[in-house]
Parts: sequence; C-alpha cells; structure tokens
Amino acid sequence: MALDRVLGAAALIRQLDAKEISAVEFAKDTISKEANSTHLNAVSHFDPDLLLSNAERADESRANGDAGSLCGVPIILKDNINTVAFPTTGGTGALLNHTPETNAGVVTALESAGAYIGAKSGMHELAFGITSNNAVTGAIRNPHDPNKIPGGSSGGSAASVAAGIFPVGLGTDTGASVRLPASLCGVVGFRPTVGRYAGDGVVPISHTRDTVGPITTSVEDVALLDSVLSGNPVITQKRDLGSVVLGVPKEVFFDNLDSEVEAAVQVAMKALESQGVKFVDISLADIWPLNEAVGFPVALYEVMQDLPAYLKQYAPSVSFEDLVSKIGSPDVAGVIGSQLGDEAMPEAVYREAMDVHRPAMQAMYRDVFRSNGLTALVFPTSPMTARNIGEDETVDLNGEQVPTFPSFIRNTDLGSNLGVPGISLPCPAASGMPVGIEFEGLASADQDLIELALSIEEALTS
Repeated sequence: MALDRVLGAAALIRQLDAKEISAVEFAKDTISKEANSTHLNAVSHFDPDLLLSNAERADESRANGDAGSLCGVPIILKDNINTVAFPTTGGTGALLNHTPETNAGVVTALESAGAYIGAKSGMHELAFGITSNNAVTGAIRNPHDPNKIPGGSSGGSAASVAAGIFPVGLGTDTGASVRLPASLCGVVGFRPTVGRYAGDGVVPISHTRDTVGPITTSVEDVALLDSVLSGNPVITQKRDLGSVVLGVPKEVFFDNLDSEVEAAVQVAMKALESQGVKFVDISLADIWPLNEAVGFPVALYEVMQDLPAYLKQYAPSVSFEDLVSKIGSPDVAGVIGSQLGDEAMPEAVYREAMDVHRPAMQAMYRDVFRSNGLTALVFPTSPMTARNIGEDETVDLNGEQVPTFPSFIRNTDLGSNLGVPGISLPCPAASGMPVGIEFEGLASADQDLIELALSIEEALTS
C-alpha cells in the first residue's frame, strides 16, 4: 500500500527557513491528517488547540530571529516518555490519568531546540511486547495494512510517522522496540548506544537495556534528532562505501527468513556490493549462550527495581501493587506476575549476567569487529514481515507456528543486550509489506554508524 508522506523534519525546516510554509500551516495539515487516521489508533493523546498555539509561538520565534534548530517541528512521543503537556500512561490502566510534573530529559532537549510535543503515541502495555496489541487502549494498526500489527512496543510512533501524521517520533527500545516497528512500518529506526541520550523520566523496564530512539522517514532526520538529544554536532559526513566492510553473521540472523524478507534484503546487499561495499562472513556462534544468560535475567530483575522506583519518583499516588492489578494485556500480566512469587529472577543470576556473561559477550563482539576489520554488521531487522493483529502467542513462519515474541526480536535482541547502536532502514525492493535491514556498530561509535547509514540510504534509494 503506497502511503502519502509528510515532510520529514529536515525538509520541513528547510521550507520554514525559506518561508515556503509556516509552522501554523503545517500544524493545520497535521490536525487534518490526525483526524483522517484515527482508525490506526496510533495517537493516544492529541490537542489540536495546543498544537496550533505551539505552532504560533514557533512562527513568532522565527520572526524574531531566535529560532532553535528544530523550531516549528512537532514531534510525537511514545506514551512512556514523561510530558507535562500530556498524560504519560505507559499504556496501562493504573497510569491512564497520570500527568507528570516534569518533562523527561529528552523532552527538555527537544523543546530547548525549538521543537514542540505534538502528541503522544500508543504502545504495547508497559513496553513489554512487540505487537502493540494493547488490551487497555486497543490495538494499533499498521498503516500499510490495518489488519496487521505495526510492531512494538513503539508501534504508535512508527505508525504515526509511516502514515505521515507527524514528521518524526521518539520511541524506546529495550529489545527491539524502535527498530522492529520501524522495520514493519517501512521507516527508519535508530537505537543509540545506551546512555547517549538522557534516560530520566521514562517509564522503565531495564536501565541496562532501555534507551530512547528516533523513528523517522530518513537518516538525515535521525542525524538531526541525534544532535539535539546527544548534544553533538549534526552528522552530515558520509562514508566512502568503497572502504566499508560489513560482517554477515553465519548463524541465527539469516536463518529461516520469510521469502519476501530474504529477497528484499538480498537485493539491498547486492546494491551495496555494486557500490563497493565488501561483505565478510563472520561467526558469533559462541555469543548466543551468553546472550540467553543475559537477556531475560537482566530485564526481569531490573523491571522489579526500576518500575517501582519510577512510580515513587513520578507517580507517588500509584502503588506498584495497584499498577500490577490493573494490567490488562494477558502477556504483560503474565510476565510481571511471574516475578511476584518464588519464581522471581534471583539476584545471584542477575549479578552473574551483569558481572560475568555480559562483559564476556561484549568482549567477544568487539573482537569479531577487530579481527575482521568490520565497519558494522548487516542483517534483516526481523525474520518476517508484519503479521495479523491478534496473533499474540504464535505466528506462521514458513509453514510452522512459532512463538510471536522471541521470533520477532530474534535479530535485534543481541544488540540490545550488548548496549550497542543499531539502525533499521527500509528495503526499497520489498514487494508486499515493508522489510527492514539493520546495521549494527560498536558501542559509542554512533557517529560512525549514522555516517554509514547516510551513505547506505543514498545507495539504496538512488
């Protein structure tokens, strides 16, 4: 399904600078697009009057010559990022009326640059899932096919950007939740190195694994938002593709792919090869047992520390017991409920994951890059395209019913546990539902990865 695209942030800024459009005119168009897209259930909180008021102030700032780098750009935020202008619900029953008294750090950074929060987006309840089929607030729908999931847990942000309602959005990514919905909705999703962006004021799962990340229609917009959120100069330099070496993992990442995923990714890789990119087969066979020993032990142990701490700081009127009792989605209730009794993740297992297994896998990952001279890894973001809403437990993959959650995050989970940056780009050759191709780099080498993505996007779309 072809979608009408809204201007991206960088393109909008150029038009605002050239006085080809005003922020108010763009805001009115946004209001119209939102009204025509309610069937997607992507936007959770929206105030047209507030949007227009913020746009008027942006036009005044531009007229007075004091516009910030994002002046006049409305941004949609996942509903687990604290905002004083809108409720922050985490998509869960106990927080539906929760409006924080302070903005999250990323919101402060955006507003300091002249952007304004245009809306909040729907999400998988408490960010603990990948379908965005939320029993409390309703299923979010993929704009390419409203019968299918947009991915999760940042499904509303990805669907809003893909549908052209907002130029850019922010999600959060613990195990896949920016990159996967970007892949399934046909947009760009960037997970930075953990700690690159402020993490305060976000309804958490795991401080080790959580990070805010941009969801956009272009890498140029990722670079623009990254500059504001990281405090670094805007990355505009591109990599010479003739000097790029991409590692192709021999295990797991390319196993049992949807035929349309495999075809689209192979076309993209051949296009890059024709531009001089070198591909090297690499092995990460020994890292997978370590990844298994890190992923759930860290997330399940830390959520039981981090989520109560969030409530105490930002929503003191809501007890953790009350929050748990009002979880509506069966999958989320099952995960949180499993940590309330004797089956809770032991601290000793968590400490071994953090002190032994995670450092070992990080060292192994760095060594693979060093020994093979890699610029990045390359692999399909997801082994399959979007599936039907309601297939929460199992989905079909090549004629076999496979578990929904682990199958969709199979390729993104490793980078999350390592804490490294990854970016998913749409494959232009996808013939049906969107397909994403991910590039993953070294920790703290976010600039290198964005430079690479700028060049790859150019090669794939030229």
